[in-house]
Amino acid sequence: MNRPAAAMQIIGRRYDTSEPVAVEVRDGVIAAIGAAPPDSVGASGGENLPWIAPGFVDLQVNGYGGDDFTSGALTASQVAAIGKRLDAGGVTAYCPTVTTHSFEVQAHAMRTIAAACRSMPEVACRVAGIHLEGPYISPEDGPRGAHPRAHCRPPDWDEFRRLQDAAEGAIRIVTLAPECDGACDFIARVADSGVLVAIGHTRANSLQIAAAVDAGARMSTHLGNGAHPLIRRHPNYIWDQLADDRLIASLIADGHHLPAAVVKSMVRAKTPSRCVLVSDVTSLAGMPPGRYETGLGAIEVLDDGKLVVAGQRDILAGASLPISYCVANVMRFAGVRLKTAVEMASTRPAQLIGRPPGKLEVGAAANLVLFDIPDESSREPLDVRTTVNSGRVVLGAV
Repeated sequence: MNRPAAAMQIIGRRYDTSEPVAVEVRDGVIAAIGAAPPDSVGASGGENLPWIAPGFVDLQVNGYGGDDFTSGALTASQVAAIGKRLDAGGVTAYCPTVTTHSFEVQAHAMRTIAAACRSMPEVACRVAGIHLEGPYISPEDGPRGAHPRAHCRPPDWDEFRRLQDAAEGAIRIVTLAPECDGACDFIARVADSGVLVAIGHTRANSLQIAAAVDAGARMSTHLGNGAHPLIRRHPNYIWDQLADDRLIASLIADGHHLPAAVVKSMVRAKTPSRCVLVSDVTSLAGMPPGRYETGLGAIEVLDDGKLVVAGQRDILAGASLPISYCVANVMRFAGVRLKTAVEMASTRPAQLIGRPPGKLEVGAAANLVLFDIPDESSREPLDVRTTVNSGRVVLGAV
């Protein structure tokens, strides 16, 4: 990825206007956008062309293809491999997500990711920042999900600073439970340091949710998941987060984590402008069905791709489907337009973490995805033809 990016022309239909266009890319940026050549449009008016859109930005990637970020044995080559595997889903930037574990394991992961970004251009161009999901979460069954109870602990500013130092300042998101002792003071300090604070894996009551938002929390991590299987009708921590307009909701619309009706209701309640899509893929993404021993314990990949804590079918253990499924599903489930679905997975998540948003305009970075949309009645993801990262084709061809 450190070679100069070659000039190229990309032809497709704009995701926001449906207009057939030719996008000229030079030196890693979009140099010009004009009408597509007539011979590429044909009699169909361009319906044969793939859609072209800003590349996806996934804020929650735990691992992929057998490699896990939360590992005391994580290597820079594994970090690079995970990022490259995400190309197939149209992801051009993502947040490696380090989950609940001992300080030593988390610090090793931070140092390894930071070193990979520093020494490997193919990693640096993909990593948008690190997401620290835990250890400051509820130890209670249900809210903690598949996170190991033994490592759940209250927020600790000094520990966080040491993790941020190990990450060379790359931590951009922290997910925590606001009912933990000292959470509000911690949230305020983390938010003041420029890091996005998210509420997740929580059993907080209404007052605790409100206090966390007042202190600076700005996102709900995978809203509706990391929760008790049964909760009181109202009030509860899902309604409280859904109702607070200061919170952006991240949603896993893979078809397993949230029923279609719930996705539709949440998007309508929050509005698409306050929702982002995440995949939450884990090391078992891309792996065949079966039982696996992981850092989170025994996990099963079911035949339909659903990941669960082994021995039952209700408590999820992350996801196995890339964000291209979520983009297609939010259109099916919530009835949003293509432009809206794409921006929930690209522009808005980038803005949340202070990254320049992907745009299909002259001067923008050439981080692009070309895809076809599956039949409305299918359960298939977007069919990604090509992914362009920093002006280089990393998947497919143009």
